[in-house]
Amino acid sequence: MTAVPSPATGRELSNPPSDGISNLRFSNHSDHLLVSSWDKTVRLYDASDNVLRGEFVHGGPVLDCCFHDDSSGFSVSVDNTVRRLVFNHNKEDILGKHDAPVRCVEYSYAAGQLITGSWDKTLKCWDPRGASGQEHTLVGTYPQPERVYSLSLVGNRLVVATAGRHVNVYDLRNMSQPEQRRESSLKYQTRSVRCYPNGTGYALSSVEGRVAMEFFDPSEASQAKKYAFKCHRKLEAGRDIVYPVNAIAFHPIYGTFATGGCDGFVNVWDGNNKKRLYQYSKYPTSIAALSFSRDGRLLAVASSYTFEEGDKPHEPDAIYVRSVNEIEVKPKPKVYPNPPT
Repeated sequence: MTAVPSPATGRELSNPPSDGISNLRFSNHSDHLLVSSWDKTVRLYDASDNVLRGEFVHGGPVLDCCFHDDSSGFSVSVDNTVRRLVFNHNKEDILGKHDAPVRCVEYSYAAGQLITGSWDKTLKCWDPRGASGQEHTLVGTYPQPERVYSLSLVGNRLVVATAGRHVNVYDLRNMSQPEQRRESSLKYQTRSVRCYPNGTGYALSSVEGRVAMEFFDPSEASQAKKYAFKCHRKLEAGRDIVYPVNAIAFHPIYGTFATGGCDGFVNVWDGNNKKRLYQYSKYPTSIAALSFSRDGRLLAVASSYTFEEGDKPHEPDAIYVRSVNEIEVKPKPKVYPNPPT
């Protein structure tokens, strides 16, 4: 039975996870969607056909997942493990472990390595092509100033955001020490970091309804371009209600980006022109994760309560896949006044 399309929020996928959705990601090769959840599963969907293609059950809640290629991926869990998943054979193996829950995972096509960040205050790099067994696959362990909360890659650059508002920028070709050690320009805890597709910097969001736009180039001219803006807030009875910004996703064609917050809204922004382009209709509960498909035609939205207000009755966890209209994501050209004649 296919879900009835809802034009306001997008089409709801059948067979969603039964507990909080920790992340979702589109493949770089197809409309396959990988989803990790607190219900201890990783699920593979065909988002176009609304079909659940596969499911893996882990020993603890799964905090992140990513694709390797269209037929395999990786996941990290509260049970401290890093797993490789082979979808078409329904097979999995353990690449290795951290000493505490593993919060995030990214695969670098540039380096051919998997990078994991953990609450044990380390990053680990793995070579998934190595023979099975941790000693063959672990490339290196790199201490971090605090627990790792978010990772993002662009080319050979890796950005690591940790507790305590630290941000480390690495070159994957030389992981011995960070290329840059920074502090978040936002005053509150970091929720998500995502690199610009053009490789010049990163966007970072916090629990206090703000996003910072940062640049790698340390020159004064580049640093003068950085800024932060408020979002995912509402005025209620004269008070500013502020929501965490859980998710950032860049559009692969236009370089504009979507943010998702605990207010249940998804906003689309043009970072260069400092403008909001679009706000989608409100979702049933918090936005836990966002991902654009490889061609930018689809946006996957995880509507999933993130327990920011503690344990309370909430809407069921759901994944919506919406068709993206160009008008929602394409930057609007700047209009200059006509010069006086």
